[in-house]
Amino acid sequence: MTSDDVAFLSIRELGALLRKGEVSPVDLAKLYLERLHGIGTAIRAVVTIMDDVALREAKLAESELRGGLDRGPLHGIPYGLKDIVAAAGAPTTWGAPPFVEQSFDREATVVTRLRTAGAVLAAKLATIEIAGGMGYDHPDASTTGPAANPWDPNRWTSGSSSGPAGAVSAAAVPFAIGSDTSGSILFPAAYTGTAGLRATYGRVSRAGAMTLCWTLDRLGPMCRTADDCGLVLEAIAGPDPQDRSSLAQPYRYRRPNPRRSGFRFGVVEGCCDGAEPEVKARFEESLAVLGDIGALESVELPDFPYAEVTQTISGAEAYAAFDEFIASGRTAELKARKAQGHRLAAAVLPAHDYIRAQRIRRLIADSVSELAGRYDALLAPSLGVVACRIDENFEYGLPGASGRRPLNLAGVLSGAPTVSILNGFGEGGLPTGIQFAGAPCAENAILDAAHALEQRLGLSRLRPPLAAAASPGAPHGRAAP
Repeated sequence: MTSDDVAFLSIRELGALLRKGEVSPVDLAKLYLERLHGIGTAIRAVVTIMDDVALREAKLAESELRGGLDRGPLHGIPYGLKDIVAAAGAPTTWGAPPFVEQSFDREATVVTRLRTAGAVLAAKLATIEIAGGMGYDHPDASTTGPAANPWDPNRWTSGSSSGPAGAVSAAAVPFAIGSDTSGSILFPAAYTGTAGLRATYGRVSRAGAMTLCWTLDRLGPMCRTADDCGLVLEAIAGPDPQDRSSLAQPYRYRRPNPRRSGFRFGVVEGCCDGAEPEVKARFEESLAVLGDIGALESVELPDFPYAEVTQTISGAEAYAAFDEFIASGRTAELKARKAQGHRLAAAVLPAHDYIRAQRIRRLIADSVSELAGRYDALLAPSLGVVACRIDENFEYGLPGASGRRPLNLAGVLSGAPTVSILNGFGEGGLPTGIQFAGAPCAENAILDAAHALEQRLGLSRLRPPLAAAASPGAPHGRAAP
């Protein structure tokens, strides 16, 4: 295999090479560091490349594996970290000019757990400034500029986990940790043809990560496949005394025989309303495949003001999280032109509106969880559009109504898990995604279903045209298996 062939392997496949001695952890670290310096930097997915840390951790993993100590499937596997999560050896910039020199004495729990699992930290990856929490209307609202999509460098990777999505899509790292408050794992995964898992609220400790919205924020894996997402989730999940919202129950993913048939799916009525024709066509083709491995039933989401509730909660909590920063006037230092006015509006939000939104949210959580509990997964397109242009202005979130698609926000407000995977290509050969949403703590059911579809579609082997380490302006060719 060529180095490109190795770079695009899944975590399981890389692990098999490591245990056969066909490649070493140091070899892998050097390979991905080279790609981070090349394609990762070229597409503006990288904030800090951690060469010394990566090589040190890779040498330790190599010594341990040779000595018979196997920490599990992530042992010796490099990864990247969205730059709102603290880690030793690099600043944590939050993607924002006022915080470019910021560092923390204590690193995040998710980083400690990945180190315990033997994973190798290779880079801090780009994010929209303050994870989009101050508002933005253009992809360049980041210290690194707009992250270019490996499928077309004139298109965006979406926010706010822009760097993790781009880096995984371009095989600059095998996996990354992103964050999601209202779609920031699912949307970049859909735009870049990767797999993104927003696990159950509280499944992954947020200690050591930037707080944007206490009751909505989640950390989660962004990978090449749904199976890889499960492997990473097992390593980072679990209770944490530093995060009082973390769930007490442990999570186990590793199973010898993942489920492949007998599923029951709920297809959300109207989920393709307003979607681009090719997005709708790919979704319908996926439904035809899923119909061979399970039963499909049309379902209607409970009628709630999902977008309004999400916006009220996130606006109020983001203002509270950054009230001193906002009061200082330093929002003027942010790149997003609308940042200052966007959060100032939250300053005059009546307390009873926030309380009412949280009460409605409780009703939403109960209703959506009850509906999702009848099925292995609820289904809808991850987004109704393919990736927008990198120089395109848009209203906060994503262009048009696509960022407010109800199944996404139902999952946001219920705290239930959702995974997005590649299910085809739309206009201009750009990726389209399908989301599998489950009941709380039902990650294994949605991951099994997503994995079964991936196996049948065979798309996870495809490489984006910008897969080679070239500049974003260079010519690019067709995706190849």
